[in-house]
Amino acid sequence: MKKSFMAVAALIAGTSIMSSSAYAQCGEVSISEMNWSSSQLVTSVSKFLMEQGYGCTVQTVPTSTVPSVTSIAETGKPDIVTELWLNSVPLYTELEQQGKVITATQIISDGGKDAWWVPQYLVDQYPQLKTIDGVLANPELVGGRFHNAPDGWGVRIKNDNLIKAFDFASHGMEVFNHGSGETLAAAIASANEAKEPIFVYYWAPTSVLGKYPMVAVDLGPFNAEAHACIESKDCADPQKTALKAGTVVTGVTSDFANREPEIFELMKHISFTSEEMSQLLAWQESNKASAEEAAVYFITTQQDKWSGWINDDARAKLTALLN
Repeated sequence: MKKSFMAVAALIAGTSIMSSSAYAQCGEVSISEMNWSSSQLVTSVSKFLMEQGYGCTVQTVPTSTVPSVTSIAETGKPDIVTELWLNSVPLYTELEQQGKVITATQIISDGGKDAWWVPQYLVDQYPQLKTIDGVLANPELVGGRFHNAPDGWGVRIKNDNLIKAFDFASHGMEVFNHGSGETLAAAIASANEAKEPIFVYYWAPTSVLGKYPMVAVDLGPFNAEAHACIESKDCADPQKTALKAGTVVTGVTSDFANREPEIFELMKHISFTSEEMSQLLAWQESNKASAEEAAVYFITTQQDKWSGWINDDARAKLTALLN
């Protein structure tokens, strides 16, 4: 890639020099801009590719999960909704069954991950910490404490039930319930920077897990019946199970898929692994960058990945633009 970071930044900031009447076959597109970093980055990358590769006029719509899907149900807009976590919006499944929306792709290809983690440096020294049995047999190796999610987080119900299922009390594992996501992230950062032991809940993709190498503790096999129980506060007899990965998708309205089939095809290909997204978010945080700047970083450094998402015509236009 020959074009400088700043030159591409100027383009993605609003100079759509590729959009001209010569190839403005794509019309207007509305796309969600959720209120968290990974979705905002996906939206910025998608917007750049649509504008510069396909000649679209793209409007971003600031929103969040439930309002975006409710808006589709009531108004048919926005055309595209990025990074929907399906476990938190049952209305989306209803709209899909009604034929109003289509799932284009799993935007996080290996799913959003809730997990219990220990640092890579601990596993390198004590391989037995890869599994929950190894952790509970050696609580002193992880500091004798589990750093739990804050009150009010949905995952707290599952964590609290699993703590009972794995019988932390009899293994001498203390539970510390954090007061906020900020203190939870700070605990991970502090332990990693000091190379101290920690055993902690966190989720991916996030900048924290992009910055600090952590290993997801193997909780054993996934049991659908046991998992259904631990999701409830009223689970009377919690049983051991792995935590279920979240399905995270990009959805488009059926009307839009029919109106703009080439853009629908593009959105079917835009996807990141959890690790890839975490690495991008870590770069964004370390550089105090906006979502647009993080998208520029991705566009200018990972052409091999995104060039496979676009059609031949768009690829030719972007190659000419960026070189």
